[in-house]
Amino acid sequence: MTPSPSGITTAGQLRASGHTYRPVRIELRENLLRALATNTDPWPGIHGFDTTVIPQLERAILAGHDIVLLGERGQGKTRLLRSLNGLLDEYSPVIEGSELGEHPFHPIAPASIRRANELGDDLPVNWRHRSERYAEKLATPDTSVADLIGDVDPIKVAEGRSLGDPETIHYGLVPRSNGGIVAINELPDLAERIQVSLLNVMEERDIQIRGYVLRLDLDVLVVATANPEDYTNRGRIITPLQDRFGAEIRTHYPQTIDEEIAVIRQEADLVAEVPAHLLEILARFTRNLRESDAVDQRAGVSARFAIAGAETIAAAALHRATRQHEEVAVARPVDLETAVDVLGGKIEFETGEEGRERAILEHLLRTAVADTARAHLRGLDSRALADALHTGATVMTGEQIPAAEVLSAMPVLGESDLYDQVADRLEAVTPGERAGALELLLESLYLEKKIGKDSAGGETVYG
Repeated sequence: MTPSPSGITTAGQLRASGHTYRPVRIELRENLLRALATNTDPWPGIHGFDTTVIPQLERAILAGHDIVLLGERGQGKTRLLRSLNGLLDEYSPVIEGSELGEHPFHPIAPASIRRANELGDDLPVNWRHRSERYAEKLATPDTSVADLIGDVDPIKVAEGRSLGDPETIHYGLVPRSNGGIVAINELPDLAERIQVSLLNVMEERDIQIRGYVLRLDLDVLVVATANPEDYTNRGRIITPLQDRFGAEIRTHYPQTIDEEIAVIRQEADLVAEVPAHLLEILARFTRNLRESDAVDQRAGVSARFAIAGAETIAAAALHRATRQHEEVAVARPVDLETAVDVLGGKIEFETGEEGRERAILEHLLRTAVADTARAHLRGLDSRALADALHTGATVMTGEQIPAAEVLSAMPVLGESDLYDQVADRLEAVTPGERAGALELLLESLYLEKKIGKDSAGGETVYG
C-alpha cells in the first residue's frame, strides 16, 4: 500500500474531500473517454491494432464487458491486457488492513462492514497504486478452485470459528482482485470443473466455497486470453463461461512490414547494432513463414520469432567484434544464418515436412533477403561488379571475418561509385555498416544468379 498522496487517512476526510465511489468498470470507462477526448494514446507500445483490435477493445470497455482475447501465440494479447492497467486511477483509497482491498464507501466482507459501522468516519484509509490493482494468473492444469476463488482456512477453524462463519474463508485471486482487474492467461488450460467456479463470479458477482454462498458484491473486471483453435488438444472454454464474456476479440499478427519492424525494435534487447535492412529481412522472413503451406498456421509464428532472431544476429556480431578486436559490433547479412541455426524450434511444421525443416527455413530466408534487396537496391547498375567477379576477382566474408577484411576487396573489384550508392541507400556509414551493405549487394546478385557463391567452414566466397 502507498501512503496517502493527499494526506487523507480516514473515511471522514475522504468524504469531506468530495470523493465518490466508482466501480472499476465506470472508472475504466470515464478514464478512457477522457483519454480519447484529449487525444492521449491509452495503448502505448501496441503496434498494428489501431484499426482492428483497439476499436473493439475500447467499445468493450465502454460497455463494461468482461473480455476474452482470442489469438495465436505471440500476437501481443498479454501485453494488451496489461495495458488496461493504465486506464485505472493512479491511486485509489482502500480500507486499511482489508483483505479484499475494499473501498471505504463500499465494504463487502463481513469484517470490513463491521469495522465501517463501528468506526464510521474514523475508519482508517490507505491508498493503493494502480499497479497493485492488476492481477494475472497463468492457467495451468494444476490450478485449483482454492487458487482462484478460495477455501476454508483450517487454522481459522481451529481458532474456534464455525465452518459456516464467512471469516473462516481464505480468499483466492479473484476476490483479492476486488476493485481491479484479474487476467487469466491461456484460459482453456483450466480444467473444466475449475472454469465452472468462475460462472457465479462473472454473472452474479458472488462466490461459492464448499457449499457456503458468500454474497460478496465483487467489483472486478475479468479478462482472459485463449488460442482460437485447439491445436494442442489442451482444453476448451466451456460454453457457459464463454457466454458470460461480453466481448470476444480476435487479435492478429502485424499486417505490414513497418508494424513488424516496430515490434522488433520495441521488444528486442540488442547487444550490438543491427541495421534497419536486417530488421526488415527478419520481418519479411517471419511473414513468409506465416504464409507458408509447410508451416502449421494453427500454431502460428510468434512475433517472438523475429525478436529472438534480431537478438541472435546482434549476439553473433558482438561475438565476432570481440574475437576480431573490432571497435563497434555491427550485424551483417552473414549473421542471418546463425538465426536459422537456433530458431527452428520455434516453428511447428506440417507433418509431411519432416526432414525438410532447415531447407524450408533457408529458402524462405533467401526469399526475404531477395525481397529486401530488391526494395532498396532496385535500379542500381551492378554489371561492372558482376564482370569483375566473373574475371577472377573474389570477395570473402564469414561469421568471423571482420568488416575491414570484407571492405578490402573493394579496390580489387574496380573503381566504381556503386558501393557509395549502395551505402547511401542503406544509410551505411561505419565500416561495419558498409561491409554489411556490400554483403547484401553480393547476396542479391547471387540470388539473381548473376554471380557464384561457395560456402564452407563458416566462410563464404563470392566470385
